[in-house]
Amino acid sequence: MGDNTKKALVDGLNGLLADHLALYLKTKNFHWHVTGREFRDLHLLFDEQAAEIFANVDVIAERVRKNAADTLTSIGSVAAKTKVADEDDTALKPMQMVEKLRDDNAALVKSLKELKELAGEAGDNATDGLIDDWTDQAEERVWFLSSILA
Repeated sequence: MGDNTKKALVDGLNGLLADHLALYLKTKNFHWHVTGREFRDLHLLFDEQAAEIFANVDVIAERVRKNAADTLTSIGSVAAKTKVADEDDTALKPMQMVEKLRDDNAALVKSLKELKELAGEAGDNATDGLIDDWTDQAEERVWFLSSILA
């Protein structure tokens, strides 16, 4: 992998992989710990969103491999690459959970748009096309979560 544009793309894909894994776990954490009047709706929404996020994990990792590079290998490698902040407070109010997930998904949209540029520069049309789908999914999650907070 002597090509710097491809290295930058792979690094970005591994960051995206880490963010998806961390956001999946955070979303499941909130799914498990949400309480209150909004319990049922948020419990189900968080579960749906977690499943959507997790469904992208293997595809992202395979894009790294198809670019002849190595993926993340451990929880430590995920922690080192993710931009998603840990959340260990199991007593957050439901709307605090919604706000945190909205913000994390909005940050993911920004990262995806940056990654799309790298895919274009590297001439990776397949990744470029997939990023459009991943961006649309993340934007929808932001929309749903933002609508709850309105």
